[in-house]
Amino acid sequence: MQSMDEIYREHAQTVYRYLLSRTGDPDVSEEITQETFYLAVKGIDRFDGSCRISTWLIAIAKNALSAWRRKNPETEPLESAAAEASSAESAVSSKEGQIEIMKKIRTLPEDTREVMYMRLLGDLSFRKIGEIMQRTESWARVTYFRGREKLKKELEK
Repeated sequence: MQSMDEIYREHAQTVYRYLLSRTGDPDVSEEITQETFYLAVKGIDRFDGSCRISTWLIAIAKNALSAWRRKNPETEPLESAAAEASSAESAVSSKEGQIEIMKKIRTLPEDTREVMYMRLLGDLSFRKIGEIMQRTESWARVTYFRGREKLKKELEK
């Protein structure tokens, strides 16, 4: 197995981008990324190799993010902050248009919403998204494109 230093160098950016896609806040994302690797070091003996290390780290990051949200309930919902910070792949260039798109993304099913956030805000590849979601790259592509088509229809209304 790789050393934790090698694991950090190889996967820190992926974990950070995932968290940034969920929070829209670089400072919070950095804080939770550090917490994720701290927890990984503490729990490395529980990693059994049944999944990729990146999948294991993203699961830890999800739990660390949930814990952060419980400790910080007074903060604005992170998806709203991400919506305001977004410069999503969109033909709509106005701030109001971007906010409207992000509001529509929030109405999508959870898996689709996560894929959209990871792709648009986290700038992750479909392969990485598939790994994180423990699905295939094809699943991530199909989910993203179906979500994008649904958004287009919603915005045309």
